[in-house]
Amino acid sequence: MKIIVEISDARVTGDPNDVLVTYSLGSCIGVALYDPAIKIGGMLHYQLPDSRQDLEKSRKNPFMYADSGMQTLINEMTRRGANPKRLKTKIAGGAQMMNDARIFQIGKRNYAAIRQILWKNGLFIDGEDIGGDVPRTMFLNLSDGAVIIKARGNVKPI
Repeated sequence: MKIIVEISDARVTGDPNDVLVTYSLGSCIGVALYDPAIKIGGMLHYQLPDSRQDLEKSRKNPFMYADSGMQTLINEMTRRGANPKRLKTKIAGGAQMMNDARIFQIGKRNYAAIRQILWKNGLFIDGEDIGGDVPRTMFLNLSDGAVIIKARGNVKPI
């Protein structure tokens, strides 16, 4: 079954028949986490790097931000039996979108934030598709942990 991860959203599943998917990864970042030992996966689609810029919004929706979203996702996966030391981590997005050019550089800031957060949690990036100027779609197949990226009609594994 396809489970859609919306913008500022995250999902976790342990059903090997499921595929997690998130669309429209422009300057946003999609993070796919997978524990191969128990075949549980999670996906986060966050918009902004740091929840401290609006703590009220972060309380209402922690998945809007890299820091609060990742902590919430890791906590939920751990609660369901995942071991953070086994997690395979793949990321996509961080594009330089048209209205973001050289002003806010949200894509670059989002990428820098996730690298720091993962490092602080002892997680390493096992694959990535970052930057550029095109939106992406990210798929995580729960049967084997494969992550596929679609962008402008091209499909590639990461």
